[in-house]
Amino acid sequence: METYTEVTDVGIEPKEGGLTSAKGFHAGGVHCGFKRKRPDLGWIYSDAPANTAAVYTTNQFQAAPLQVTKESIAQEKRIQGVLINSAVANACTGEEGLQNAYQMRRWFAEKLGIQPHLVAVNSTGVIGEQLPMDTLAAGIEQINLHDTDEKNFERAILTTDTFTKNVCVQVQIGEEQITIGGSAKGSGMIEPNMATMLAFLTTDAAIEQESLDAALKTAVNKTFNCITVDGDTSTNDTVMVMANGMATNTPITSRDLNQCRVFTEALTYVCRELAKQIARDGEGATKLIEVNVTGAQLQSDARAIGKAIVGSSLVKTAIYGSDPNWGRIICAIGYSGVALDTCNLEVAIGDVKVVENGMPAAFADGVVTEYLRYNEQIVITVNLHSGTQSASAWGCDLSYDYVKINASYRT
Repeated sequence: METYTEVTDVGIEPKEGGLTSAKGFHAGGVHCGFKRKRPDLGWIYSDAPANTAAVYTTNQFQAAPLQVTKESIAQEKRIQGVLINSAVANACTGEEGLQNAYQMRRWFAEKLGIQPHLVAVNSTGVIGEQLPMDTLAAGIEQINLHDTDEKNFERAILTTDTFTKNVCVQVQIGEEQITIGGSAKGSGMIEPNMATMLAFLTTDAAIEQESLDAALKTAVNKTFNCITVDGDTSTNDTVMVMANGMATNTPITSRDLNQCRVFTEALTYVCRELAKQIARDGEGATKLIEVNVTGAQLQSDARAIGKAIVGSSLVKTAIYGSDPNWGRIICAIGYSGVALDTCNLEVAIGDVKVVENGMPAAFADGVVTEYLRYNEQIVITVNLHSGTQSASAWGCDLSYDYVKINASYRT
């Protein structure tokens, strides 16, 4: 998968691989019958219990597995195993669904030989259906912890995704090199504040849980919360990071601001790349849209404008049709809720300035049309000329295929 983000000044080195690149982590996937052919039950295992932090969907209808996972993490702030099924979300399934999620946790804990509270569970797929527990039990029985294959894990967690998503980086922390890897799924029901997406991050860094939690929240706010596909926020979304300390670095704590910054930058890089891959894989999408907003008084203002633009159905359809209709961009900026001086506004599509000082700039439509037609990554730049803050947001175009995919999701 193409990498879009420039390496920052903290010495981040992108590497091939995903979540098993970090020391002491194993993952795999099996086919147990939730789907017709491909893997549908994925697992992660750490050789040692790992400090764990997670963030979840803001949807009030949170699925049963999220409730169980929250309980697991709250007990000891450490997780050693994660089990994820696709095809069935186990959301809006009442008390039976909750008990099934607990049983899912118990069965995998027995398989691993660990306490149930050291296991997290996740599900993704159709809402409102109960998990077929016999199928699940048979799948857990198939799992071989010595048969690590992160590609099968990545395939097992997919729903309508068209490709697997993974990132890996290494960075120096003190005297040691630490690794952060990640895998994710997400294609539809993607909206800022988390959406139908699951992301699992692993690191062999030694880091206190409080600093890990702070780093994850910072990373998610700058990345996963800055993507949108269709404006729908799902019931099952989770981003989880596990840190097992097997790199043997001096533990990162809040007292060492520099090490915290380096780790947070590296974690943000991983989250950003996964977020972009999710946005690019939006259901029916043909293009990734990146909006860079500069010159804002507040970073939250820049983020709000960026999300308004990538979330606009009219902007999305214009880009799908290669139509340089900058008026739709201006419209989205105007309803973003951010106060601005419209007379100072600049907008560019690619390298072509289309708005200057709040007025139409002189440009050749054909040049912009060609840019939109022949590039898979479309960059829109907005300069408010009112401050020093900036932010980016990512989304995708809106095609005929989005309707086709979602009109027959259950059938």
